Amino acid sequence: MANLRVGLVSPEREIWTGEAKMVVAQTIEGSLGILPGHAPVLGVLLDGSVVKIEPADGGKPITAAVGSGFFSVAADEVSVLAEQAELGDEVDVDDARRALDQALTLEGEDATPERRARARLRAAGIEA
Repeated sequence: MANLRVGLVSPEREIWTGEAKMVVAQTIEGSLGILPGHAPVLGVLLDGSVVKIEPADGGKPITAAVGSGFFSVAADEVSVLAEQAELGDEVDVDDARRALDQALTLEGEDATPERRARARLRAAGIEA
């Protein structure tokens, strides 16, 4: 069975690269699930969402909180180019909880800090 070649990168570093069976990402138009053979697509990542990758080797699924960016699929190659990205295993849960508490006290219409804090917690496996 064919696999996807996946690259998840931010301006600071390469977050994860490898072969995968499936990738799921949230775009501003909704959730996209990508399997091998998927039609080409270009999407804008939802700022404060989670990207999930199922490695081809059957290893532990990869989850990452992402900020704004782009998601593209072409010829079984998936590129996730995020302004900010953090693997779930790297999330400082206490820091993410503090950021969520602080975001909830902010007044205004910008929900980005709250979405980002919640995404970090979800990536770490904690529903918030």
